[in-house]
Amino acid sequence: MMLSCIVGPTAAGKSAVAMHLAQQCGLSIVSADSRQVYRGFDVGTAKPSLAERTLVPHYGIDVADPCERYSAHRWAESARTWIQQADANGRAPVVVGGTGLYVRALVEPLDAVPELDAGQRAALATFLDTLSMPELERWCARLDPPRAHLGRTQRLRAIETALLSGRRLSDSLRPPAGDSSRTSSYQVRYLVVDPGPVLATRIERRVHDMLQAGWEEEISRLMTTTAQDAPAWKASGYAVLRDAMEGRLSRAAAVERVVIETRQYAKRQRTWFRHQLPVAQVTLLNPLEPDAMQQATRWWQSVPSEGVSAA
Repeated sequence: MMLSCIVGPTAAGKSAVAMHLAQQCGLSIVSADSRQVYRGFDVGTAKPSLAERTLVPHYGIDVADPCERYSAHRWAESARTWIQQADANGRAPVVVGGTGLYVRALVEPLDAVPELDAGQRAALATFLDTLSMPELERWCARLDPPRAHLGRTQRLRAIETALLSGRRLSDSLRPPAGDSSRTSSYQVRYLVVDPGPVLATRIERRVHDMLQAGWEEEISRLMTTTAQDAPAWKASGYAVLRDAMEGRLSRAAAVERVVIETRQYAKRQRTWFRHQLPVAQVTLLNPLEPDAMQQATRWWQSVPSEGVSAA
């Protein structure tokens, strides 16, 4: 079964490309975005609007409560069902998103991530939250080296998993060699959407657009309903803006930090897609080129006519 994936860094323009294809070719969209799974966290995660979801069926949006820890393994299990449902409804699915680990979990089935005791995690978090990024990197380099280069949230998760379960998170996120029972049933191809150097400017503009669209008002509502330690708050920008709204940071400093953190996240995404995807299965697309949508349509139409499913 062919699996077609539209991926790339945040603010690159993946959603616009996917919506164009979905409307032109009668597709469904399966979101591979670790932030958009959470209900109520809408503006700052750039969720598709209700109008867009009315025009095109979307899966993987609003499937978890903010207090739930939603794993790549869990998403991949659900995504297989969503893909089948989309096919059954006659709208071929296209999986779209920037969470590379989600896509990998779908393509290369993973072990279930160890469940951790909530009380032990809370106690450990009190200590880990005091550590700087260089300190976290040193801890992670000793406990789970493959994840030491990642962002703060990923390092924290790797450290707590190693300390509380005795297992490396990276081992759970890598299929064991020679295990044919967990070989993917998909043939995969990727459309990597990336506008190049202008991405930094696009990120800054999108942050300000989100603020204009009511991001702070959304956070204000969430502060009354969602625990401060809920996993959903780890979506880029939410905790920083909450700090500003609670007086721990100026608004200007918070906005600047959100822009910087989002650019850093996009850099990590770019690195992941550059090094983790098989080159022979990748088509690059600059969404700013005049014929970008025509290129995307040609890419989609090149899917073999038999046994097709798109992600």
